[in-house]
Amino acid sequence: MTFRNTTRAWGTLSKSLHWIIVLLILGQPLIAMYADSLSGPAKIAPLALHKSLGITILALAIIRLVWRWLNPVPSTGELAPWERVLARLSHVALYALLFAMPLTGWMMSSARNFPVSWFNLVQLPDLVRPARETYELMHDLHGALFVALISVALLHVAGALKHHLVDRNDVLKRMLPFGGVK
Repeated sequence: MTFRNTTRAWGTLSKSLHWIIVLLILGQPLIAMYADSLSGPAKIAPLALHKSLGITILALAIIRLVWRWLNPVPSTGELAPWERVLARLSHVALYALLFAMPLTGWMMSSARNFPVSWFNLVQLPDLVRPARETYELMHDLHGALFVALISVALLHVAGALKHHLVDRNDVLKRMLPFGGVK
């Protein structure tokens, strides 16, 4: 397995970033639901963790996007033209959502005048001024973007499983963390 991508397969860094982001995203709604079940000061720690993980996802998405621009993308020659278009659109949507979700969460906290820090190591600046209307808009948008992220992610998974189980090609294997295509 190579560190960098090749025209045949994703490299170790691309795979690692992909799966770390997936795991962090899977944990985010659980932490948010847990925080919502609490009241008062008990909510602070899980919400701080949720925010820190959101900022981590944003940073990893930036790194992943830059890495993707600097490395070859494995060939999609085995895909039909419509599949290449859907794959491209789903990747663009996923990246957009990976940026939009943490940014709307950050704006939501800023609008509510709640600080955002990264694991209590770095205090992040407010992105917007405190305002109830902005908070409510960002809260609603954050929720809608979550639904969109889950929907696009499920389509992404369905596409990968279709390639693996129906088409029997290497599209899924190329992104598996261990083994796969070299």
